Amino acid sequence: MMENRKITCISCPLGCELSVEFDSDTVNVTGNRCPRGAEYAINEIRNPKRVVTSNVRVVGGKYPLASVKTTGAIPKERIFDLIEKLKDISLEAPVKIGQIVYSNLFDTGFDVVVTRPIEKSN
Repeated sequence: MMENRKITCISCPLGCELSVEFDSDTVNVTGNRCPRGAEYAINEIRNPKRVVTSNVRVVGGKYPLASVKTTGAIPKERIFDLIEKLKDISLEAPVKIGQIVYSNLFDTGFDVVVTRPIEKSN
């Protein structure tokens, strides 16, 4: 039985409204103005992934939190697992941009890295 879903493509700034008709074997996409839209819709139906941004604690820093993000898109169903892992992490100041917080997250080959430097507090 075919299902229908409307998806807004986020692959480029155009934000195409996609109509996706799918079942266990087939995915048909309409409304995309470029091939990336069809690819995005198929991935969103079959294997949704997200780049995740969050924060981790910093000890002895000018600020108590450092922003972090995944270096690539991880399976959507693992986002809450990642958030749980990050709750247990504390970094010692100073913290540098690009510093790896967690390596090879869920065997994806992607890391969690710091996106904002935090200096030591005075």
